[in-house]
Amino acid sequence: MPTDKCWFNFRVDRMTMLEQAVEYEKFDKFDRVWVLKIRYADMFQHDGELKLPNHYLVSSPLIDRTFGECLVHNGIHTFTCSGITFNVQPKLKALEIDQKACDAILCGRFYQVHLNIPNGDMVGHISVVEASVVPCKTANDAVKGFNFVKQMILDAVDQVGGIFVVTVDHGNAADMVKMNKKGEPTLHKEGNVQILTSHTLQPVFDEITREGLRFHG
Repeated sequence: MPTDKCWFNFRVDRMTMLEQAVEYEKFDKFDRVWVLKIRYADMFQHDGELKLPNHYLVSSPLIDRTFGECLVHNGIHTFTCSGITFNVQPKLKALEIDQKACDAILCGRFYQVHLNIPNGDMVGHISVVEASVVPCKTANDAVKGFNFVKQMILDAVDQVGGIFVVTVDHGNAADMVKMNKKGEPTLHKEGNVQILTSHTLQPVFDEITREGLRFHG
């Protein structure tokens, strides 16, 4: 059996987990039974801090002139919020992010406030309908301020005469079951519906809104 292997995968997080199991001599996440004696390599180094993998074909690309970098270089103060995971807390931190974001928008210190509300994506990966409805509704409440949200992000943006930009990179909670070419649910041999945990191919949108102007595409 050859001792040299070269594996390829476009998901950095998946490959980093695999590389730890293959390259770490001391590994305790699960029982490997035996340690593989192979020379492991990939297209590029996925994690510079962990040095994974040790062997790679090309250096990682240097990404410069990003949006955040341009803002900083032009002396623009920015504020960034993100969330946590998962189905055990499907609301994640969306409502807390909402309040912090509104405070940042209204304080007048920041020219740009950058938010990530990942509820539908993160919880959508488990494909549990009941658990996925909650984060989608919570994300909507955080942005539009329905029900129990004290201050909605859209209202805060309007108060300062700002521009509200929404971007979506892919669907997830949009589909919860696998469909065949006829648009019917795909079933296991036992007759149970096959769940869909991957990103979906549903159309997504971008929106730019300010008082008197709205672009939706």
